[in-house]
Amino acid sequence: MTTSSTRIARVGLPHGLAARAGLWVQAIGAATALAAMGLDALGLGWGAASIVLYLVVAACIITRITASHPHEAFGPANIVTLFRAGLVALVAATLFAPAPSGDAAFLIGGLAFVILALDGVDGWLARRTGLSSTFGARFDLEIDALFVLVLSALAFTNDKAGAWVLLIGAMRYAFFFAGRLTPKLEAPLPDSMRRKAVCVIQIAALGLLLLPQVQPPHSVWIAAGALVLLAWSFAVDTLHLLRRPVDS
Repeated sequence: MTTSSTRIARVGLPHGLAARAGLWVQAIGAATALAAMGLDALGLGWGAASIVLYLVVAACIITRITASHPHEAFGPANIVTLFRAGLVALVAATLFAPAPSGDAAFLIGGLAFVILALDGVDGWLARRTGLSSTFGARFDLEIDALFVLVLSALAFTNDKAGAWVLLIGAMRYAFFFAGRLTPKLEAPLPDSMRRKAVCVIQIAALGLLLLPQVQPPHSVWIAAGALVLLAWSFAVDTLHLLRRPVDS
């Protein structure tokens, strides 16, 4: 009886972690595509950009999850991160539209706030459900980095700061490529509340620049402060890694 019930329960379920992840990727992808078409209809952005960006994220998930996620379930934490990825893709679409104003600006700012509010929820869920993994931690990190890149690009295209503001979004990727040239920089870093706090501050500061009321010179000072803080945080991590013995 038990064997029979088990077989019945498994009917219709996809086989393999990648297949289960694929179902969630498709579900959230469909919702993202519908929302992207809504942005198009409202003239708030180029919806195709959202879809392309989401597809890139989806491809990375499907091709990499099985190597570093030792659980059968995709997990609620990864679902939350994937949902955040969809929202980041929607915000990215607004790069291809005039600077928003009025209700449109608050709508986009609201999306950014939701993404920020959900940051940390995925990590808590992973620990709560016992489904923590290297993949999940990296997934969360890369979505944060992508979000910061999108927000810094919006700050530039909306004339809230000069081209130098793009350094905020590019710094994570510059650190990654520096690791390819200097093996010491590829070593894992210990958990750091300082690093997490700086990430939240970056997103909050850049999200604040989305509001039409925040204009130069105030927006320039906010962006400059965020850049200095981020540069300091990366400098601390870089020095820590460079000073550490190779065999440690």
